Amino acid sequence: MQGSRADRRGADGGPTGPAASRLAGPPALSPRDFARLSAFIEGRCGIRMPPSKRTLLESRLGRRVRELGLAGFGEYCEQVLGGAAGDEVVRMVDHVTTNKTDFFREPHHFELLVRDVLPALAAERGAGTRRPLRLWSAGCSTGEEPYTLAMVLLEAARQAAGLRFGILATDLSTRVLERARGAEYTEAQVRPVPLALRRRYLLRSVRDPQVVRVCQRVRELVALEQLNLLDPDYRLRDRMDVIFCRNVFIYFERSVQERVLLQFARVLAPGGFLFLGHAESIAGLEVPFDPVAPTVYRRREDG
Repeated sequence: MQGSRADRRGADGGPTGPAASRLAGPPALSPRDFARLSAFIEGRCGIRMPPSKRTLLESRLGRRVRELGLAGFGEYCEQVLGGAAGDEVVRMVDHVTTNKTDFFREPHHFELLVRDVLPALAAERGAGTRRPLRLWSAGCSTGEEPYTLAMVLLEAARQAAGLRFGILATDLSTRVLERARGAEYTEAQVRPVPLALRRRYLLRSVRDPQVVRVCQRVRELVALEQLNLLDPDYRLRDRMDVIFCRNVFIYFERSVQERVLLQFARVLAPGGFLFLGHAESIAGLEVPFDPVAPTVYRRREDG
């Protein structure tokens, strides 16, 4: 009986077609297919893919091409860019996004949040006292940042009884959001967490002594959702008081940075605070934010 396409053999006895693509090395990404994919990725999620990223994209998506049993990137482009593979678009984004984060990354931000931002918002807006303080970790990756925020604010609440808050944490990648929901980390990953907070808010796994899990009390303060920062409407129920969006803008062109910052201004309450990463700046952009500290900005009241 004639074999299926995937089982057919070439003249040398080896498989041809998709079966061969699964056995061969990484498929080559042609300049044409790179241009198509990089334009799609930047248009869909704002991530720049200059020519210097061609090898990186080839490596990351090459594995997916082989998993699907496709003949090459040309066929993959037709499948993803043709508009009929919404699920595959999500998987592609998961493969190409970089998700580097840490607990207590840039610790001076958390110190400033507790020392200056919380008192200012409580006095001027009643945020955290008359109503819950609303924070957003935009581009939360695997959860280290929003869980750090929750621990920091729980500690602040021990000193200021009655402090109420909630944290929204979003990311474009469904893969990292699943990891964030699991809230499990290695001993090495939680090393930046101060020892007293580790004892208070982290639980050792019964399955693996080298793994710890964020306790339920902290997890319940963080709402994890998928969100694309390039969406025209974030559909947030309430305005935010504080936005952390650190080490995300470094992947955006300046025009995209300005577009996203204007979106942030629409969802951030007047007088609210924006925290960016150490290598990021809004200098030269027409946006309603004023600097209050290095990489920390405040939304203008009349912006």
